[in-house]
Amino acid sequence: MTNDWLLKAEDICMRCGGHCCDEAHPPISKSCHERLLAAGVPADAFEHEGYHRLKCRPDGTCILSKNGKCSIHGIKPETCRAGPFTFDVTPATISMYLKFESLCPIVGLLKEVPEAYEQQYEAAARNITHLVANLTEEELDAICRIDEPETEKVAEIPRV
Repeated sequence: MTNDWLLKAEDICMRCGGHCCDEAHPPISKSCHERLLAAGVPADAFEHEGYHRLKCRPDGTCILSKNGKCSIHGIKPETCRAGPFTFDVTPATISMYLKFESLCPIVGLLKEVPEAYEQQYEAAARNITHLVANLTEEELDAICRIDEPETEKVAEIPRV
């Protein structure tokens, strides 16, 4: 099977206009922060509210979104690469959640195309595991206090 689903996924994302970034405040690991700064992202695009994260504008859109498109798509943070998967942690595990299609229309495609789901899930698990390993317990506690009700638990993986 070819990766024709990648073209469909890109089309879905472009039509949506980046609403996945609205009020997202994605957490930033130290290595990601350094990588983004080195790539030219201004220091004032970040803030610390319990964890290091990207800022949002007063209207809720990500400060790095321009005209509904991510201006750092090729170098985006770990949780952005993991989308539409999100996570919660315990001392021993990382629980993986999939957002509802009402929040992210790409979920419908992931559910229709097993290869797409598998590839995105594997990428999400890698990125989230890296992020969790590179944040403090205090930062993880702050992140896990964020309510994400429109998700379904899809896996539990050991915390490395």
